[in-house]
Amino acid sequence: MKTELSIGVDLGGTKIEVLVAQTINKGELRILARERVATERERGYDTVLNTCAELVGKAARKAGIDATKIPIGIGMPGAISRQDGLIKNSNTTCLNGRPFRQDLQKLIGRSIVFENDANCFALAEAHLGAGRKHIDGLVFGVILGTGVGGGFVWGGNVWHGPQGLGGEWGHHVIYHLPPEKCTEADSIRKCYCGQSGCVETYVSGPAAENDYFNRSGQKLRLSEIVKMRKTDSNAKQVVELLLDSFARGIANVINIIDPSAIVLGGGVSNLDCLYTEGIEKIRALVFNDELSTPILKNELGDSAGVFGAAILASGYSVFYCHCH
Repeated sequence: MKTELSIGVDLGGTKIEVLVAQTINKGELRILARERVATERERGYDTVLNTCAELVGKAARKAGIDATKIPIGIGMPGAISRQDGLIKNSNTTCLNGRPFRQDLQKLIGRSIVFENDANCFALAEAHLGAGRKHIDGLVFGVILGTGVGGGFVWGGNVWHGPQGLGGEWGHHVIYHLPPEKCTEADSIRKCYCGQSGCVETYVSGPAAENDYFNRSGQKLRLSEIVKMRKTDSNAKQVVELLLDSFARGIANVINIIDPSAIVLGGGVSNLDCLYTEGIEKIRALVFNDELSTPILKNELGDSAGVFGAAILASGYSVFYCHCH
């Protein structure tokens, strides 16, 4: 069912963003109110829950609407278990095993459409952003940030799969070095999901920054590490491992799924070397004599997820975005 107003919520590892959107004319999206704060997930479940509810109320008041009367969509890390309704597989680990959907609905006072945050990103980029030329095919939206996730949009719709795992490439295993050649810094890494050697343990921002700290004893942001790679041997090794891991993971997806386009998002996607050296490494790994898959930088920035959540809430399948 289509509606004129909707509220989108993006619950990420580092920030929570809420917007109130109005559809006008032939599906244009106009932003009426927007709020954004730090997630502060280190403060625990109740803080994240209450911040989400408070931000929805604040945005609704700013737009002059009643949040209990407007459809709400939320994109968040992980998924909701189909067995017990609890959160699972979230890299914001304080949410795991908790009834976040039920608790948030009680606080706000209405039902809410929930979706994985990476699926919201993929949906927005497929309809509004870098993947819009490929909307009739299969768009793979990739999140490279605090965690590593992804979502498939096939013919304009999110593809979940029977277990809700569609696009979860961050938790397939890649082994870069045989155990006998691993140094302590390069040893196969444990992942919070229970596996070892997952893409997320090598390609996420915190993983690369922790890698540099383990090698050098210094804490630096990934952007700084990349700038130092020509003069700092530790930085060079960290970036090379990140690029190799990225390439192996993406090449596996291309070899298995062969999507129409891949759109990269999240803070790590701002690294220029992904689109040069990274693509060359993918080219060498795909099971083909050429790489024809477009690998694109996102166009909607880190707000793509909240646009996707608004799309979900509204019931519209296609939007044209005028963001004010």
